[in-house]
Amino acid sequence: MSWARCARGHHHWGPRGAAGLLVAADGAVLLQLRARWAHQGGTWSIPGGARERGESAEAAALREAEEELGIDPAVVRVTGSYVATCGGWSYETLLARAPRDLAVRDLAESDGHRWVPVDEVDDLPLHAGFRAAWADPGRALRDFADHPS
Repeated sequence: MSWARCARGHHHWGPRGAAGLLVAADGAVLLQLRARWAHQGGTWSIPGGARERGESAEAAALREAEEELGIDPAVVRVTGSYVATCGGWSYETLLARAPRDLAVRDLAESDGHRWVPVDEVDDLPLHAGFRAAWADPGRALRDFADHPS
């Protein structure tokens, strides 16, 4: 994969866009501590990455979650998505439900993970893109995570 430059002149990872998986359960979200060597390493975010040729956002998000945290795609239930755009480039966050005892292990690009209560997410050093999505005035991510379904 490589970097892409959007129409606004910003650099983004993935020429075909990117996707990630926000897993929620019982008023908490599963966050990943990005490996120190990764872009914006040492920050908290969700598993995700560049979309491959012909890959849907959902397939990319589930693949990345399996590669980075060992999450079995069959165990999560995708219920929607949130799309952030910048100059023609997009990052789609797939919204999913899973049990809190979801099997998770740190693999590629991950130095840790934990379930974080919704009201404590803002207190963490967040990846800039995730912080922007989490703080979106429409509150799509926060509202999804805060309401059981």
